[in-house]
Amino acid sequence: MDRLSPSDRSQLMGKVRGKNTSPEIAVRKIAHALGYRFRLHRKDLPGSPDLAFPSRRKVVFVHGCFWHRHPGCSKATTPKTRIEFWQAKFGRNVERDARNERELKQAGWDVLVVWECETRDLAALTAKLQDFLGIQKRR
Repeated sequence: MDRLSPSDRSQLMGKVRGKNTSPEIAVRKIAHALGYRFRLHRKDLPGSPDLAFPSRRKVVFVHGCFWHRHPGCSKATTPKTRIEFWQAKFGRNVERDARNERELKQAGWDVLVVWECETRDLAALTAKLQDFLGIQKRR
């Protein structure tokens, strides 16, 4: 049984953000500090990638481990109530992510997915972004 009333649960879930999350901001800060410039949430691209690097034809998605089902991650738990609803919801999310990635690749874009839990190790995240984006000349 849910400890919150339906209206309280709705209010709580309404506070879950899709843009400008802490993990996304961490990725943006690192990319910017490395000298990369990017566009945010390009609606003209499949899935509205969190960061787009048009000159490099590369995009970065910052996925929450819970919502996007990070394989093997402890944050990718399933709620104990309404299990069928949550499994269907998560299945649609994973399916949509795969479709967006496939469409981007078909359009000639390289795609990187950064998981929420990966943003805790900033050194590893910095190396991952540098490897994906290539060497950036400092100004």
